Amino acid sequence: MDPLQFLFIAILAFGGAGIVYIIFARPTAGNATLAGMLSAGLGTYTAAQIWHEGVMMFWTNHTVNMTGIQVWWDLVMCVVVALFFIAPRARKAGMNVPGWALLVGLTASIGLLAMCARLFWLEKQVENA
Repeated sequence: MDPLQFLFIAILAFGGAGIVYIIFARPTAGNATLAGMLSAGLGTYTAAQIWHEGVMMFWTNHTVNMTGIQVWWDLVMCVVVALFFIAPRARKAGMNVPGWALLVGLTASIGLLAMCARLFWLEKQVENA
């Protein structure tokens, strides 16, 4: 198994563990630290990927065949659905939703996780007040 296949499987396992946690632990509040760390980690990985393979690889990866287009479509839809659910809470917390939506639109999950981190932090401040 090459390192990229190992990384793929590790991410699959990590994501699966996250889904199992959400289903069975039933958390009632988000974790700002975890969301921030995930945003920073994905941002760092993305920066390394761009440094190593270049920004055009995103275009190539998502336009070379129907599978690439399907993955792109899935990514866009997931981000839109997540933003749909997060935006009302963000507005209620006083966040600049258009600004955050622009960041999310430009960076997908990186911005979305950062937005969640900020939202969770703001909600915790209200809870502790």
